[in-house]
Amino acid sequence: MRHGCHTVIASRSLPRVSMAAKKLIAATGKRCLPLSMDVRLPPAVMAAVDQALKEFGKIDILVNCAAGNFLCPAGALSFNAFKTVVDIDTIGTFNVSRVLYEKFFRDHGGVIVNITATLSMRGQVLQLHAGAAKAAVDAMTRHLAVEWGHQNIRVNSLAPGAISGTEGLRRLGGSMASSKLKHPFSPIPRLGTKTEIAHSVLYLASPLASYISGIVLVVDGGSWMTFPNDIEQLLEFESSSAKL
Repeated sequence: MRHGCHTVIASRSLPRVSMAAKKLIAATGKRCLPLSMDVRLPPAVMAAVDQALKEFGKIDILVNCAAGNFLCPAGALSFNAFKTVVDIDTIGTFNVSRVLYEKFFRDHGGVIVNITATLSMRGQVLQLHAGAAKAAVDAMTRHLAVEWGHQNIRVNSLAPGAISGTEGLRRLGGSMASSKLKHPFSPIPRLGTKTEIAHSVLYLASPLASYISGIVLVVDGGSWMTFPNDIEQLLEFESSSAKL
């Protein structure tokens, strides 16, 4: 919005995005339409896209960032829990991309940025569900970049690392969540910032990246190469699961 865009933000919780929209409008002077939408439900996605097009007349950029995650060993992961993460991350990304393609991008072009993860790059303990779901999104990024490129549609993924001040870090980061930006396992020994992720998404969505499509841009300070797999934590989870 600071770079000229009007925006639509969507969530299952309309009060949450409505409050965010008010803050964004006050900070930037641009328009922001908050919508209630569950990415798992194609009719809800269609209705939301129709509302956005009615409000603004066009959509230039789609950022797919709905996700669900938690820590769980694969042997204790329920069938429903695995399915839920795939439904939100993978199928949700397809649903929104597919609907927007049909309703606008096919005839006008556009940019899609999928927010994914580095989990599947080497296999991370306690993250089978999220790693599998995000790996599928990265594959989708490449397929859609190839199929839709001739219609002036660029599709890329962005895989963030541990980012300070986020719900994901609070839920999954353990001791890092209170480490005041320190990240001892990263080649760049600090946590990332939300602004750094915002700038990276802005780059992929902007004309600066006009000849870039089908890539996964990793923004994690190099930590995917050095972050340890915490086997002790895995054993603790398995032990507590066995007691339940």
